[in-house]
Amino acid sequence: MQEKDDKKELKFAQINFEDLEENPNYNEIIENVIKRAFEEEHIDKIKLYVNIILTTPKKIKEINKKYRNIDNETDVLSFPMFEKKEIDLMIKNKNEIEEVLGDIVISIERVKEQAVEYGHSFERELSYMVIHGFYHLMGYDHMQEDDKKVMREKEEYILNLINVKR
Repeated sequence: MQEKDDKKELKFAQINFEDLEENPNYNEIIENVIKRAFEEEHIDKIKLYVNIILTTPKKIKEINKKYRNIDNETDVLSFPMFEKKEIDLMIKNKNEIEEVLGDIVISIERVKEQAVEYGHSFERELSYMVIHGFYHLMGYDHMQEDDKKVMREKEEYILNLINVKR
């Protein structure tokens, strides 16, 4: 699914701006979140990276329709490449092959709107979208209440580590 216009390569992420002007502040926020998440999940020593696409509401709606058959705009989409047990095996075997953990697509306009709606900073909302997408790539979900609790605790833990508060 890796669609891209402009890209900024980082150690653990590739950031693509699709139908948006590149913004170094977004890169810095994303790099901070992803780096800490990789360290905390012990995948910083294996050759995995995340492909992140920052885009518009129109484009994320197109992607949602094309890949999920849902004709609605959303804030974040995650497309994992591996099952959780496969990731665990990569960690155990110290994977040496560079592979994409998955894609995270984020609507920047929705991030701005939700930051206002929830009464916190743009940095906090973008950081949350990134970490939320990351944990979906890691095999976590929030369909069942118990799973949701685990995922939310992991998300908040990372946000607290990087000092991004509500």
